[in-house]
Amino acid sequence: MTETKTMTLNMGPHHPATHGVLRLVLELDGETIVKATPHVGQLHRGIEKIAESMNFQQVIPLTDRLDYTAASLNNLGYCMTVEKLLGLEVPKRAQYIRVIMSELARIMGHHLWIGSHALDIGAMTLIFYTFRDREMIMNINEEISGYRLTPSFLRIGGVAKDITPDFVKSVRDFVKWFPEAVDGYNTLLTDNIIWRKRTMEIGAISAEEAVNFGMTGPSLRGSGVSYDIRKVLPYCSYDDFDFQIPVGEKGDVYDRYLVRMEEFKQSLRIIDQAIENLPEGPIKVDNPWVSNPETDEVTEDISALIRRFKIQSEGPKSPIGEVYHSVEGSKGELGFYLVGDGTAQPYRMKIRSPCFILTSALPRLLEGHMIADAISIIGSIDIVLGEIDR
Repeated sequence: MTETKTMTLNMGPHHPATHGVLRLVLELDGETIVKATPHVGQLHRGIEKIAESMNFQQVIPLTDRLDYTAASLNNLGYCMTVEKLLGLEVPKRAQYIRVIMSELARIMGHHLWIGSHALDIGAMTLIFYTFRDREMIMNINEEISGYRLTPSFLRIGGVAKDITPDFVKSVRDFVKWFPEAVDGYNTLLTDNIIWRKRTMEIGAISAEEAVNFGMTGPSLRGSGVSYDIRKVLPYCSYDDFDFQIPVGEKGDVYDRYLVRMEEFKQSLRIIDQAIENLPEGPIKVDNPWVSNPETDEVTEDISALIRRFKIQSEGPKSPIGEVYHSVEGSKGELGFYLVGDGTAQPYRMKIRSPCFILTSALPRLLEGHMIADAISIIGSIDIVLGEIDR
């Protein structure tokens, strides 16, 4: 009688293809994964608790470090949640600028995803092209904020400053150039027989199962569910823009790839409409307790200087209450839950980070596949450990 034994293998937390400090305990029958158990607590950043010791404005740079591949989207989700708590309505021009920054961030996130995902599977060429194109967006970030990866450009009530003519030109140049770059990505991968064999029929999940696991973003849409918060619950003037929500059919690694490739184009459509139809007007709310005075005013008026200092050091006080607001992040639904207790600090902050939820679905996606398929599957849900660790 033949006796079968399984072997337990630690994958990570330092393997490059785990996309960060993710540890997977795999139970193997030969090379087939029988059971997979994710362990995510390797980073210990504790952003939710740190935020509770800061005022609302000071928390913004912390949010950049969640999904650091698409930082401005995190800023948007947090700032809109605080604005909901404070009852603030952001001017239209600021909303359009936020949309431009957010969609550029989404493209940045997808750049890092497809470059590293392809590299994991063995297609080295693409990462050189995606980092070349990603650099163009980082130059735009630097032009408007002085920072490249984590711009922290958004503010509660608006944005830090108005855009410049160089910013507008750089965005228009990118919109004009980028379709050719996406065509190049498709040429390298979409019909590549090796890519298709490594991704098709791998890590498939049905629409019903994906919904039950709480999956969102491209990973959910790859299973055929047309759910995008920008369409379902429009925010920040997204209902002003004409764009489509790409969906897949089989919910496998290949479908999740195709969805994101189409999202490159849809984000570009939104940016093009926003930059060409940018409204005139203020870029922050007219509220002396929230909005910083202009730099020129600070240099000439001592009361403006004092007000700026008070806003930065203390910040606005919140009413007593609790709110939740979510945005469509590059990985899925990114939500913030805030409790205000009447002080200038959040009493409690909890983050609904999409990658944390997606990681919980990994056992379902991995079991029954080979070890080599685990690399494809992890890359296909596009996890970033910065927003997963608890």
